[in-house]
Amino acid sequence: MRVPLLLLFGACCCAPLTLRAQGKVRQTDLDSGRVEKGRKLGPWSYYAMTPSGRKVLVQRYDYDQKKLLYYRKPDEHPYRHQQGTDWQVGYLDRPPLYVGGETMLSAFMRQLNYPEQARLKNVQGRVIVSFVVDTLGVAQNYKVLTGIGAGCDEEALRVARTIPSDWIPGRKNGRAVPVEYELPFTFRIARQ
Repeated sequence: MRVPLLLLFGACCCAPLTLRAQGKVRQTDLDSGRVEKGRKLGPWSYYAMTPSGRKVLVQRYDYDQKKLLYYRKPDEHPYRHQQGTDWQVGYLDRPPLYVGGETMLSAFMRQLNYPEQARLKNVQGRVIVSFVVDTLGVAQNYKVLTGIGAGCDEEALRVARTIPSDWIPGRKNGRAVPVEYELPFTFRIARQ
């Protein structure tokens, strides 16, 4: 008779611990997964909307294992990447990916402050900032590739540097390689 009581006691005491360890499930139009104390746990799914309004899965990432489980392959184009000591342009097995996909990345990119000097001079256009995503997924060596001046270049560079280094390194021939990544920032004055 004691054994069943001990099992029952153990089941009652351990169940709340198991539930607490699982965290709360958060689900939005753009992501879903478990959160505990503001920290993402386990596998997360990230979504994007197609031009037709359909929701599609773009990435699954496991925060516990720090591992990419799935990604929707983006349009292929060559990247500048390092092979040994040389830099070359070519196709990769997998490009560098931002954890959460382009949607999460664009949320940071929208934090641009329009420079007053650019507003006064009616300067608009696109600034392209490049940086290297290294083999550990850390972004470094930021520079402006294409600028429009009037403070916009500096603002785009500032915002690019504030994006957390939540990158998944690019891969070539089954190995992580440093890859140059380009981010476009659009400066457009809203008409009233």
